Amino acid sequence: MVTAPLSSDCPLLDQARVVFLLGPVSISVASHDAAGVPSLARAFGCRVAEDRREVAVLVPTRTAEALLRDLAAGAPIAVVFSRPKTHETLQLKAPAARLLPLGPTDRQRMRGSGSALAAELIALGYSAAFSHALVAPSREDAVAVAFSPILLFDQTPGPRAGRRLEPQP
Repeated sequence: MVTAPLSSDCPLLDQARVVFLLGPVSISVASHDAAGVPSLARAFGCRVAEDRREVAVLVPTRTAEALLRDLAAGAPIAVVFSRPKTHETLQLKAPAARLLPLGPTDRQRMRGSGSALAAELIALGYSAAFSHALVAPSREDAVAVAFSPILLFDQTPGPRAGRRLEPQP
């Protein structure tokens, strides 16, 4: 369930948070069906609108059928961005999302995001074979899942995990 945001004219995402979302991060997208059964898929890359009020994550269609069906039916969305090197994690929530065709640079963005994530995993000691297999869907057919986040949480492991973050000018 997505609860109401605090009233603010500032977008939830400041420039530092946008840089984080665009960095070498693992992206998981979740929703649920009408019966509350969860659906989950990985995304590879995202883009953030210039006004920082809309985010679009790039989701391979082959591995996300249930998720895309749930979102198309109007279910809420939660997206987690986590950096493997530091475990820094942000979660964005919205009451709904729109499924859109990829934009002109999105395929390149997906490949770049997959390569950056694989490089970070390899630097952490994971095998190249594992790292490249994990990001292989970044080269598949995909859709952009666009949403306007109304809630933002710090999900970095530790004493502040789960803390709701407020808009920053």
